[in-house]
Amino acid sequence: MGCDGGTIPKRHELVKGPKKVEKVDKDAELVALWNYCALSQEILRRPIVACELGRLYNKDAVIEFLLDKSSEKALAKAASHIKNIKNVTELRLSDNPAWEGDKGNTKGDKHDDLQRARFICPVVGLEMNGRHRFCFLRCCGCVFSERALKEIRAEVCHTCGAAFQEDDVIVLNGTKEDVDTLRSRMEERRLRARLGKKTKKAKAAESVSHPAASEESAGPSGMNTGKPEASSLDSREKKVGPAPRSTANGSSSGKAGNGKPPCGATKRSIAHSEESEAYKSLFTTHSSAKRSKEESAHWVTHTSYCF
Repeated sequence: MGCDGGTIPKRHELVKGPKKVEKVDKDAELVALWNYCALSQEILRRPIVACELGRLYNKDAVIEFLLDKSSEKALAKAASHIKNIKNVTELRLSDNPAWEGDKGNTKGDKHDDLQRARFICPVVGLEMNGRHRFCFLRCCGCVFSERALKEIRAEVCHTCGAAFQEDDVIVLNGTKEDVDTLRSRMEERRLRARLGKKTKKAKAAESVSHPAASEESAGPSGMNTGKPEASSLDSREKKVGPAPRSTANGSSSGKAGNGKPPCGATKRSIAHSEESEAYKSLFTTHSSAKRSKEESAHWVTHTSYCF
């Protein structure tokens, strides 16, 4: 069967050996990591964010993932550690002036150099194409090459001047070892945040309970402090109260003594009282109710202003 026409089969055609491991093209892998979103597999476009493990995403893809966390998505595992929008940092990237993109290839007759990157390091000028290690600062989002941070050692960001620590430096698209260290840092950071929230809640509960206890302890003192107010109210009542008391005494004495004032009682003049001027002006004994001789009528004329 077969081998007609004098064909001679070779050994590799007859004997099936072990399958060769398919090698991934490094250039294609770098292009996929640095030019495409790790969640939606779309081309990276601003605003670009990065997670605490150093992966690049489109911000709108992350928001859509947070709004719809369905397990049917094949790439949901790539962003399973992102719980809210605070777990990602918006990156401040520096454009590469030598990158033209699709502007010069309108006819499709020009070679696209995939090694030419869209962004560069603002300090050293290295292109962010995967050939060099890049990192970003979690506190401000500025992106630099690792060489720039090593050559120019400072505790302040080279672009915006924000202070940072070693824990804020996150490597972009690092190796497995880098991802493991970043994952451990992320877990420690989140554990510290949870403990801080618990302590804040405990302090808030204590602050709520302490004022209640202080109010209970200050109850007797509050009663004592209320006495001056009560005394002031009593004094006000005493100031307003003598007139009705005198009338009451007068009525009672009138029944007993034919309207005569009791012994020792003196007439109280409103002009010398401590009432306000508006109250005094209601009576005819006030100076505003008295008229001069020119304004007063003749003695024959009946007027109530003749005294």
